[in-house]
Amino acid sequence: MAVEVVMPKLGMAMKEGTVSIWNKGVGDPVQKGEPIASVSSEKIEIDVESPAEGTVLKITVPEGEGVPPGTVICYIGNQGEEIAGDHANANLQNTNLEKETAVPEKIESILPTPPSTESDRVKISPVAKKMAEAANLNIETLIGTGPGGRITKEDVQDAIQQAQAQTTQAQPEQKQEIAKAPVKPVEETQQIPVSGIRKVIAERMYASLQKTAQLTLNMKVDVTDLIQLQKQTAQIIQKRFDNKLSLTDFIARAVVLALKQHEQMNSAYIDDKIHLFKSVHLGIAVALERGLVVPVILYADGCSVNELSRNIKALAQKARQGELSNEEMQGSTFTISNLGGYGIEHFTPVLNPPETGILGVGATYDTPVFIGEKLERRSILPLSLTFDHRVLDGAPAAAFLQTVKQYLEEPITMLL
Repeated sequence: MAVEVVMPKLGMAMKEGTVSIWNKGVGDPVQKGEPIASVSSEKIEIDVESPAEGTVLKITVPEGEGVPPGTVICYIGNQGEEIAGDHANANLQNTNLEKETAVPEKIESILPTPPSTESDRVKISPVAKKMAEAANLNIETLIGTGPGGRITKEDVQDAIQQAQAQTTQAQPEQKQEIAKAPVKPVEETQQIPVSGIRKVIAERMYASLQKTAQLTLNMKVDVTDLIQLQKQTAQIIQKRFDNKLSLTDFIARAVVLALKQHEQMNSAYIDDKIHLFKSVHLGIAVALERGLVVPVILYADGCSVNELSRNIKALAQKARQGELSNEEMQGSTFTISNLGGYGIEHFTPVLNPPETGILGVGATYDTPVFIGEKLERRSILPLSLTFDHRVLDGAPAAAFLQTVKQYLEEPITMLL
């Protein structure tokens, strides 16, 4: 009996999941535990593994389409096996039918779907199909060398070359002209559905720029003493706490302390009201292959530098493994985004709505600096603060950034 593969529930608040990529096609063999597709919710993306060994009998949810959790996305069974009743995703189809017939704009929308043609059943990749259509090739005559007999773009290219060679042999008198005539290349493009994490980022960033009054302030901080303190305490921290403090950990501590002194920055603009938060819930941006996520350290103002460090590392690891829950990415009151690892100095971070502020951290660099009359080599850290001008003006925002600078340049005060 065919096995149903359903859309998993990725978090308590998940209402819809999207099939990002199908790793297998209809007719392809699969092993138990083998990834067959990637699915995503608003902020999480995971691989769906095959629950059984067999063959992909039917795919009911195409790439880029969102469906509720629990919806059957494909069937796996023995090759040639029929699906009982062939009522895959009946609930989903009924829902779609209700949408289509509720207010029919066209008569065609309520007519039954015509039966698929023979060409629809030909196994061929999207790129190969476009190439074949551009070259006026009949895909039913092509021989596929891909998995399960699927026609690949290489198969189409070989067919095009064979057709050109036959044309050249049939018309030798035009050989010289053909050699001189420019050959129009077949334009290959890959269309990537905007869904899952990428779709959420696109919508939130666009809304952030459209609905807030953003301004960015830049400042350079001398972190020479901080780096020295980091080196001096590294062995003790490692021995006592089995941990290694990074520059980001100290920056997070400085930001938390500064937010407690400048409450207006630890706020949100919601429904024409400024909401001031008594606790600091710190968001730390983590870059993933498919997009940016912001896990949140709740009540960060109650954490020491070492506790902040452990929380940052733990959440970042969960983010990279795709194990973050929706709850762990909600409720932040201020965000830190660090691009220093990419060699970026100053940049303009975009607010994470509805927060009032976000701090961009650049790459540390060494430069000669006059300390009194003496020229010394110092380590400089670029900071970029973007804030919502609707909540506060430039002067109080600059005062907040100045407080962050003071803590970083006098690092011992963060440990007291």
